[in-house]
Amino acid sequence: MTLQNLEPQLLALTANEKAQAIQILVQSLSSPWRGIEKTPNVCGGDACIVRTRIPVWVLVNARNIGISEAQLLKDYPTLSATDLANAWVYAAAYPEEIALAIKENEED
Repeated sequence: MTLQNLEPQLLALTANEKAQAIQILVQSLSSPWRGIEKTPNVCGGDACIVRTRIPVWVLVNARNIGISEAQLLKDYPTLSATDLANAWVYAAAYPEEIALAIKENEED
């Protein structure tokens, strides 16, 4: 798909839909982690799978206690294998952040 092909569809959007499209594009530019987002006031601002309230630390903690990827996909039917792969890459890049989130949430 090219921008030239997409332009007529973009122009046909309502003003509200255009604003939503801009938000999506800005968010995709500001987040270097494809499929992972941090949103203030959502899950304490923790890194989550995009468009969910599933924090990366929850998935990592589940894996740490022996839950398989297959079981995670069954337990969280909205997740895909790609979502899990994105979570593992993010967790590997930010191990201290994930460890701290696990620790803080185990104390609750």
